[in-house]
Amino acid sequence: MSLERFAREVRREERDIDLAQACLLIAQDPYPALDVGRYMDEIERMALRLRADMPESMDLEERIVALNEFLYGELGYRGNTREYYDPRNSYLNDVLDRRIGIPITLSVLYMELGRRVGLTVDGISFPGHFLVRVQLRGGLIVLDPFSGGVPQSEADLRARLKRVIPEGVAEDVPVAELPLDQFLEPASKRQILMRLLRNLKDIYRKTDKPERQLEVLNRMLAVTPEAAAELRDRGQVYQRLECWQPALKDFTDYLEREPDASDIDDVRVRMMELRALCSRMS
Repeated sequence: MSLERFAREVRREERDIDLAQACLLIAQDPYPALDVGRYMDEIERMALRLRADMPESMDLEERIVALNEFLYGELGYRGNTREYYDPRNSYLNDVLDRRIGIPITLSVLYMELGRRVGLTVDGISFPGHFLVRVQLRGGLIVLDPFSGGVPQSEADLRARLKRVIPEGVAEDVPVAELPLDQFLEPASKRQILMRLLRNLKDIYRKTDKPERQLEVLNRMLAVTPEAAAELRDRGQVYQRLECWQPALKDFTDYLEREPDASDIDDVRVRMMELRALCSRMS
């Protein structure tokens, strides 16, 4: 039921997708009894408390300061630098309970609160570190919700790029001269959900938890049903879990979508093994 509800949510028009609710539905995989409504109400209560201290005359810059003081000062939210790859950092209910998270989950919370207090906040899938941007009357300001909502200067952003983009990748343009605008475009809600799910997929792959990987891949394919790589990866997980027929179907569908895939030989070998296993079952 949770996966079906999630699939219905992400099939909506972009403007109608409830990002916080979709994030909480993802958390129903490890927490099947999770009360999504209770956590949505908690976000609303946080916004009510914040709005109570915001006179209508407060300008946008002052609202950002008030949001930062409330979220990081009064409530004590912070980035988890010690256990960055703890999967709980990627589940919004755990972030709300523990008041600690990673850039993308803290950004989601920042966006949800900001929107409720009159700020136009967008997520930015910046390379290596999720950020947010806020529309001001004089332009945009980029903030880092992982580090207390600190504004990011051009020098800060270029330093981030240098850490994750090797020199020479962008043809003949040095990283220091790459136009920043291309990295500061707002991420769609589906893109945000996919980045969050990719984090979880990577965590569960590295910690060798195929059952959890399967749950995450099912969510990813609900967001982007056309994603061939996720279909192949789900086939591999099914194969590990000895679900031969679903694995064979995923590999078959993968090659239909990617007939010139670079890993076609490996996939065909897997399919031969799976057909043999399926024939023994019949």
